[in-house]
Amino acid sequence: NEIRMPADQGIAGWVAQHQEPLLINDAYADPRFYREVDRRTGFKTRNILCLPLINRHRECIGTLQVFNKRSGDFTSEDGRRLESVSHYVTIALENAKLYEDLKVLDKAKERVIDHLSHELKTPLAIIRSVLKQLERALDGKQTLRFQKTLKRGDRQVDRLLDLQNKIDDILNQRPEVEQQRIIHIIENAADLVDEFSELDHASHRKILVLISERLRTLFHVEAIQREQINLAPFLRDAAQEARAAMGERTLFIDEDLDEALSLQVDRRILHLVVSGLLKNAIENTPDEGRIIIRLEDREDEARISVTDGGVGITDTNRDLIFGGFFHTVDTELYSSKRPYAFNAGGAGADLLRMKVFSERLGFSIDFETKRCPHLPMDGDLCPGRISECPAVTHPDACLTSGGSSFYVDFPYKAFAREKEETHPA
Repeated sequence: NEIRMPADQGIAGWVAQHQEPLLINDAYADPRFYREVDRRTGFKTRNILCLPLINRHRECIGTLQVFNKRSGDFTSEDGRRLESVSHYVTIALENAKLYEDLKVLDKAKERVIDHLSHELKTPLAIIRSVLKQLERALDGKQTLRFQKTLKRGDRQVDRLLDLQNKIDDILNQRPEVEQQRIIHIIENAADLVDEFSELDHASHRKILVLISERLRTLFHVEAIQREQINLAPFLRDAAQEARAAMGERTLFIDEDLDEALSLQVDRRILHLVVSGLLKNAIENTPDEGRIIIRLEDREDEARISVTDGGVGITDTNRDLIFGGFFHTVDTELYSSKRPYAFNAGGAGADLLRMKVFSERLGFSIDFETKRCPHLPMDGDLCPGRISECPAVTHPDACLTSGGSSFYVDFPYKAFAREKEETHPA
C-alpha cells in the first residue's frame, strides 16, 4: 500500500526540491526527517541514503532511497554505487510514463472513432428513411401523414448542422500552417466536384453545384471583431438563455458576478464559449442540482467560471477532455439525447472549439474536477435526479460529492481591461 506525504517534507522532499543527494546516519537527529511514516508502518529508520532521479531534461522526477544499512553507516562509496543504479531507475520511470501517455492517446483515438461512428449513424439512418418516405409520397396525397416524420428529419438535420458549425469554427481558428493544409484538401475536393458538375444529368449537376459552393465557404477564415463588453450583464443574459433552453428541467443557476468588469473581446466567440460551458454544465448536472457562473477580478486577469453539480470526470478522461469528439460515458452506454437533457451526449466538439478559440485569441481555459465516490468508473451512471440516488439521503450530500469547474481567464494586457470607478457619495 502506498503512503503519501507532503512533497516539501522529509528527506525525500528536501532531496527532490534541492536536487542534491543526502546521506543521513542518524535519522531522528536530523530535523528534516519525517517521522510520520515510521509511526504508521512500525518501521524504525536508523540511517538513510537518498538521491534525486534526474531525467535528460534536468528535471527531478522522483527520489531513490535506501534505509538501514546492515552493518555500520552509509559511506560516500555507497552513494556512488546507488547513483549508478539510479540512472537505470530514472530511465525505467520515464519509459513507464511514456507508455502510459501512449495508452491515453490510443484510448482517445479509439473514442473519437467510436463516437463519430455512433453520432453520425443514427441521424443519417433517419434522414435516409425520411427521404425514402418522401419519395413514395411525391403524389401529394398523403402530405399530412408525413408532417411528424418531416419534423423528426429536421431535428436530425439540425444535429448534423450543429456538428458542422462546430467543425467550421475549429477549422477556421486552427494555426496558419494547419489551416493552409486543410484548405488545400478542400480546394482539391472542390475542383473535383466542379469537374463532375459538368455531367449531363441536370439533377446531379444541381447537387454538385451546391456541394461545391459549400466547400468554397470553408476557405473563408472569419475575422475577429473585438468590442467593449460589460461582462456582468452579458453573462446574466447568457444564464437566462440557458435557463430557457433547458426547458422543464429542475436545475438552479446561481450568479456571482463582479459588476465592474468589461473587456475588449469578440462578442460571438465569447457567447459561444460561455453558452457552451453552461450547456455542458446543464447536461452533466442531475435534476435538483445547482450550477454557479462566476465573474471575478484576479488582478492580472478576469476569470469566468462555470461550476456544475455533476459526478465529475475520472482520472483516465481528464487528459482527453479537450481532445474533441469525446464523451465521458462509455460508448456502450452513450446515448444522444435532446440538447440540455441530463447526459445528453452530443458531438463533444464544444470543448475542443473553446480550446481552439483560446489558442488563437490568447485567453486560457482549464478545469478542476472531483469524481463522485459513489460512481468511480465511467460505466457507473447517475440516475439523473438527486432524490432518486440511493447513495445520498439529502441533496446537499450530492452537491458536495462531485462536480467540475471550468475556468476561462482573460489577461488584461491582451483584452484591454476597463473597470468602472466608484466615488464616495
